[in-house]
Amino acid sequence: MLNRRTLLAASGAALAASTFARPHIARAAAPFVQPPLPYDESALAPTISARTVGLHYGKHHKGYFDKLNALTAGTPYADLDLEAAIRRAADEKEAAIFNNAGQAWNHNFYWQQFTDGPAAPPPALVQAAERDFGGIDALKKQIVEVGSSVFGSGWVWLVEDGDTLAVVGLKDAGNPVAEKMRPLLGIDVWEHAYYLDWENRRPAHIQAVLDERVNWSAVGERLGA
Repeated sequence: MLNRRTLLAASGAALAASTFARPHIARAAAPFVQPPLPYDESALAPTISARTVGLHYGKHHKGYFDKLNALTAGTPYADLDLEAAIRRAADEKEAAIFNNAGQAWNHNFYWQQFTDGPAAPPPALVQAAERDFGGIDALKKQIVEVGSSVFGSGWVWLVEDGDTLAVVGLKDAGNPVAEKMRPLLGIDVWEHAYYLDWENRRPAHIQAVLDERVNWSAVGERLGA
C-alpha cells in the first residue's frame, strides 16, 4: 500500500524476518479503550513537559478514541481490535475511521516506548545500527532528518520493512500497521507533541527525545520479536 504513505528515507541491510511486533495494547469489548498513561504526566520533563503530556494524552489521544468509538458504534468495526480496524479501514478507504484508529494506535505505541527510559540499546540493536546506518548516532541523525522533513503533521518511524531496517516518514495518521512493517520506534511530529516546549524547533525536539527519553533497550527487544 505504498500509495498510502510518504516514504521520506529508508536505509538498511538484511535483518532476520519475523512476526509483526505489537505494542501491548489493552482491548476490551466495544468500545475501544484508551490505555492508561504508564507513568506520571511529569515523568518526561523537561524534555516533554507535564503540560504537554497532559494535553497530548488527555485531549488529543483521548479525542481519537472518542471519535473512533462514535464512528464505529453499531458497525462491524466495533468488534475489531485497533490493528484489525486500521487494516480494514485502509482496505475499504474509510478515511475517518483509519485516521482515528491509526492515531489511537500510534499514540499507544508512542507513550509505551518511554516506559523505564532512557535506557541504553542492547548489543543486537547496536550491531544492527552499526551495520545498517554506521552506528546509533548515525541512526539518530537519520531519524532527526526524516522527522524534520515530514511536511505538516505526521510521524517518523524506525521499522523493519521485510528484511530491511528503515527510517520512514508517514503523513498524518500513517503507521506501520497499514504498511505491513514492524515498528521499532515512533516519534510524533504533529505540533501538539512539542510546540509548547520547543516552539518551531522540531529537529531539536526529536533529538532530545531520542537522547533523553526513549527506552532503547525496549526498542532493541522488538528486533526479531
